[in-house]
Amino acid sequence: MNKFKAKIGVLLVNLGTPDSTSTPDVRKYLREFLMDGRVIDIPAFSRWLLVNLIIAPFRAPKSAKEYRKLWTDRGSPLLFHTEDLRDKVREKLSSDTYIIEMAMRYQTPSIEDGLAKLKAANVGKIIVIPLFPQYASASNGSVVDKVMEIARTWQIIPHITFVNNFVDHPLFLEAWEELGEKYMEKEEYDTFLFSYHGLPERQIKKGSCDNYCQLNDKCCASYNKKNQFCYRAQSFYTTRLLSEKLSLPKEKVQTCFQSRLGNDPWIKPYTDDVIKELADNGRKKVLVFSPAFVADCLETTVEVGQEYKEQFIELGGQTWDLVPSLNSNDKWVACVADLIHINS
Repeated sequence: MNKFKAKIGVLLVNLGTPDSTSTPDVRKYLREFLMDGRVIDIPAFSRWLLVNLIIAPFRAPKSAKEYRKLWTDRGSPLLFHTEDLRDKVREKLSSDTYIIEMAMRYQTPSIEDGLAKLKAANVGKIIVIPLFPQYASASNGSVVDKVMEIARTWQIIPHITFVNNFVDHPLFLEAWEELGEKYMEKEEYDTFLFSYHGLPERQIKKGSCDNYCQLNDKCCASYNKKNQFCYRAQSFYTTRLLSEKLSLPKEKVQTCFQSRLGNDPWIKPYTDDVIKELADNGRKKVLVFSPAFVADCLETTVEVGQEYKEQFIELGGQTWDLVPSLNSNDKWVACVADLIHINS
């Protein structure tokens, strides 16, 4: 037995954000993000042409305007909410045992910088928690890939543990329950919409176990060992768990997917299509959850909270309320601390 008790390093990793709302900074972020072969999974040369000659040049100015809608005096909400989470987890756990750092998969603070701090502290073990509740190759998988790319260059590699997902952790569910109930106490809704970030269908099929994934509601109606890493199945599973916690009538609950890019088919149903169906069916009051995100960001605050709301109101809807992300909610902080304990 080793008589030296080395500290345990923890790296909390979120997606990333531009350094500012300037078009050059947004373009830089988009290039790094979209050049990741797990995000756009096409041959490298084709990806380079697509990102550098089409997407980044034309999308950056528009995205910069969108980022300005949510930027605050503290900068990017995704960044400072993750910083707040890190700080609260530090307060909750003993500094004699743990060293807690945070990073962004893209841009700053980088995973390389976060790991360098843990390496400098000579930790005996590293726990990496990608802050994405549902596993996907383009998010969690990319974090694992990047961490191992960096760590494999080290002379001494400590034990490294990754948290793949945490969709059914009791405190994760309780945190969402707490936030949702605050809205439900004040308003009576006729629809509860769970909108998740989308993925291309081809990425789901690539990860299918024994060709189990059929990308339909029958396939995703249960969560089992064959679809445990299917992003779509995990999303529907999250909806079912949260609906049970909140005692939501099944006929009022819908799951959908947002943020699709390009012309290839993405997992369905699409959120914007569901909004039209809701309006056509006379639904007037909608409460929206975005459980694929644990910190408010462009996809929650602007896309769901503003753009989809405008669309719904224009189609005749009356109320469109977005439940904020977990951010640094105390139960969410307790969830992260427990994930660390479990994996220590």
